[in-house]
Amino acid sequence: MDDKSSPDSHNEKEMIHAPEPEKADISGRRQSVALNIVENPLKRGTREQTVLDAHSFAELNGMPEHADLFGRAALVARDPERFDLVDELGGDERAALAYEKDHKWHGPFMLWYAISLCAVGAATQGWDQTGSNGANLSFPQAFGLWDDSLNGGEGAVPPGRDEWIVGTINAIIFLTAGLIGAFIVDPLNHYFGRRGEIFITACILTATPIGSGFAQSWQGLFAARFVMGIGIGAKNATVPIYSAEMAPARIRGALVMFWQLWVVAGIFLGFCANVIVKDTGSISWRLQLGSAFIPSFILGIGIFFCPESPRWLMKHGKIARGYDSMRRLRAHPIIGARDYYYSYVIYKEELKLARGAGYFARLWDCFAVPRIRRANYGASTVMIGQQMCGINIISFYSSSIFERVGYTAEQALYASLGYGAIQVVFTIPTLFLIDTKGRRTLTLITFPLMCIFLLAAGLSLLKTTGSRGEQIGPVVLFVYLFTIAYSLGEGPVAFQYSAEVFPTIQREQGMAWAVCINNTFAGVLSLTFPRMQTVMTPTGAFGFYAGLNLVAWFMVFCFVRETKQLTLEELDQVFSVPTSKYISHELTVWLPWFLKRYILRKNIPRPPLILEKEEKVEKILE
Repeated sequence: MDDKSSPDSHNEKEMIHAPEPEKADISGRRQSVALNIVENPLKRGTREQTVLDAHSFAELNGMPEHADLFGRAALVARDPERFDLVDELGGDERAALAYEKDHKWHGPFMLWYAISLCAVGAATQGWDQTGSNGANLSFPQAFGLWDDSLNGGEGAVPPGRDEWIVGTINAIIFLTAGLIGAFIVDPLNHYFGRRGEIFITACILTATPIGSGFAQSWQGLFAARFVMGIGIGAKNATVPIYSAEMAPARIRGALVMFWQLWVVAGIFLGFCANVIVKDTGSISWRLQLGSAFIPSFILGIGIFFCPESPRWLMKHGKIARGYDSMRRLRAHPIIGARDYYYSYVIYKEELKLARGAGYFARLWDCFAVPRIRRANYGASTVMIGQQMCGINIISFYSSSIFERVGYTAEQALYASLGYGAIQVVFTIPTLFLIDTKGRRTLTLITFPLMCIFLLAAGLSLLKTTGSRGEQIGPVVLFVYLFTIAYSLGEGPVAFQYSAEVFPTIQREQGMAWAVCINNTFAGVLSLTFPRMQTVMTPTGAFGFYAGLNLVAWFMVFCFVRETKQLTLEELDQVFSVPTSKYISHELTVWLPWFLKRYILRKNIPRPPLILEKEEKVEKILE
C-alpha cells in the first residue's frame, strides 16, 4: 500500500509500508522486512508505458538513434535484480549485465582514471597539512617567533602572542577554505562545470605552495596560505561530488573513498618530503611547504582528459552529452543507458519539488526542506565529527607533540612519518568495508575506540620517570592505535557521506555547507591547540578531545543514516523518514536488540530495518 504524505513534509514520497514486518522461512527462522521500502518510480506504470517514456526521452533530447537502447535500459532499471527476465535484451547486453553483477569492481579504464585522478587531487590537502607540520619546527624561529633571545630581553614579544601567530598561520587555510572557498563552489561549478572548477583550483593550489616557500615574513606566509585555503575549500567541495556522480552505486563508497585514501597518502608523502629535506638547513621549512604543489600540478594536467560529470550535464540541459559521458564511464552501453535514464527519472522528480532556482534559495533549502535538512544533519555530523575526534591535532602538530615528549626534531619527523604510514595502510581495508558494513556502522564502532586510545595517549604524557623509551613509547603507541581506529571509520566516511546524501539540485550548496563546517572547525582546532597545550597541558588537551569523541558518537547514532549500496537518487527516500521516527526506531528497536544480541549474547532475530530497497523486500516476501 502506498503511503502518500502531506505536501509540507517534502519528499516523504515513495515510502511503502511493508504489510508484515517479518516472514518465516523454511528453516523456521524469521527474516526481517523493512518498515519502509524504497520504491522504484519506474514501477508506477506498465512495462509498455515505461518503454514509451524511454523512447520519448531519447527522441526529445537528440538521441533518436538510441531510442530502442533506452527502452531496454528502462526495463532493466525497472527491476535491476531481474534483468534476465527482460526478453528484449540482446545476448551481449545480457552478458554485460551478468558480468557486472558477478564482478562488482568491473569498470572501464576511464572510470578508474577519473576516480584515481580525483584521488590525486585529494593528496594536495594532506600534503599541505604535513608540510606545515614539519615546518612548525623551524619557520617560527626564521621569522623571530619563539626566539629565546627575544623573549628574554627588554620589550620581548609575549610567548602567548607567538603561539597565536603560529596557530593562525596553520589555521588560515582551513578558515578561508570553510568560510570563502566552500561558498564560491556553486558559481564556479555553474559557469565552468565540475572539470573547469577542478582545473581552476588546481592552478591555485600549484601556485600558492610555491609562494609559501618564498615568503619573506610571517605576514607573507599568512597571505599565501590565505589564498591557498580558498582553493582547498573549493576543491574539497567539488572533487568528492564529481567522484560520486561518476561512480556506480554498488561500489560508490569504495571509489569515492579514494578521496580519503589519497588524503592520507598525501599526508604520508608530505612527511616523506619533510624527512627528505630535513638536512637542507635554514631552507628546509621552505621546501617542506613548497613541495605541496606536486599533486595539484598533476591534477591540473590530468583533468583535461576526463569526461564531464553526467549528472552536471543533465542538470544543465545537455542531455545527449551527459549520456555520452556516462557511456565512457560504464563498461557497456546498456549499463550506461540504465544508470543515466534512472538518474534522469529521479532528477525530474526532484525538479517537481524544488522550491527555488537561485543560489541562496537552494542554500536555504538545505535547512528548510525536511528531506534535505535531514541529509544536512548527517553530513554536518560526520564533518564536525572529523574535527571533534582530535585526529587533526596529530596531523597538524604531531612533530611538535613528539618533540615535546622528548624526541629530537629528527626523531619527531620520523615518528610523524610512521603516523602517516599507518593512516595509509589502515585506510585500505575500509575500501572493502564501506560498501558492506556501511558508513554508519563503521563510525559507531570506531568513535568509542578513538576516545579510549586518545585518553590513554594523554595520560601517558604524565609519566616522567623511567627510561626515555618508557616515557615516550606509550604515547606513540596510543597515538598510532588512535590513528588506526580513525582510518577504519570516521576518516574515510566524512567526505564520502557528505558527497552522496544531497539531491542533485542542492548538491553544490549542501556539500559547500558540509565543507564549511569541516574546514572552519579544522581552522579553530589548528588555531587554538598551541595555546591549549600551554593552558590545559597536553594531557588536558588530549582528554578534552577524547571526551568529544563520545559526543560525536551520540550525534552519529541520532543523525547519520545508512546509505550503502543505494543510488544517489534512492537516497532521497532514505531521508524521507522523519528524524523523530528514525531516532525512536534506533532507540526502541535497534539498540535493545543490539544490547541483547551482542552484550547479553541472546540468540534473537534481527528486527526489521527502518528502510530497505523494494527489490530485496519482494525477494523476502516471495
